[in-house]
Amino acid sequence: MSEETLLVFPCQFPIKAMGKADVELDLLVLDIIRRHTDSVTKDSVSTRPSKNGTYLSVTVTITATSKPQLDAIYQDLSGHPHILMVL
Repeated sequence: MSEETLLVFPCQFPIKAMGKADVELDLLVLDIIRRHTDSVTKDSVSTRPSKNGTYLSVTVTITATSKPQLDAIYQDLSGHPHILMVL
């Protein structure tokens, strides 16, 4: 399998996760991402509720160091039952 990518590492990379607003989704997403990187700061996290407040999107911008790192983050986020979508 090829590890080709158009990204040049290290680079700033935003990761967005969405889920129900009834859980502390921002803390959950941060916990998962921090397993893979220590480049997360308060300034690198933003949240946005849906129009009716049912859902929440959490965007975390990290300093990505490799494609396997990004793949592992996406896999962990996608595999969590409270996270409905990852972009």
